[in-house]
Amino acid sequence: VQLQASGGGLVEAGGSLSLSCASATRTASPVAMGWFRQAPGQEREFVASISWSTGETVYADSVKGRFTISRDIAKNTANLQMNGLKPEDTAVYYCADSLQYGDRTYYTKSHAYDDWGQGTLVTVSS
Repeated sequence: VQLQASGGGLVEAGGSLSLSCASATRTASPVAMGWFRQAPGQEREFVASISWSTGETVYADSVKGRFTISRDIAKNTANLQMNGLKPEDTAVYYCADSLQYGDRTYYTKSHAYDDWGQGTLVTVSS
């Protein structure tokens, strides 16, 4: 499955961006989709995940209350609305999908995901 992430860019602190993740090749619905990010010199970290069937969401503490993950089943996309952006949110953001079944905490781990997008850069200036 090829995933395409888009929507990154440069924004001032306090601003907003909306990321989108689409698949042109998926033929079956995923179990879950997630967003991760990797800042320069740091490890990839979990941002948010969503159950495709129930819409249940999980967020990293660092983004809770500021970011919202959603999915559009008809368009086969997962979106990440990012508000109140901070300079520490600067990173390459990756979307991923999972065909694996697990509890809500399972999808906070990279190994839960089967396919990854190429990443989109988000830069937040102070």
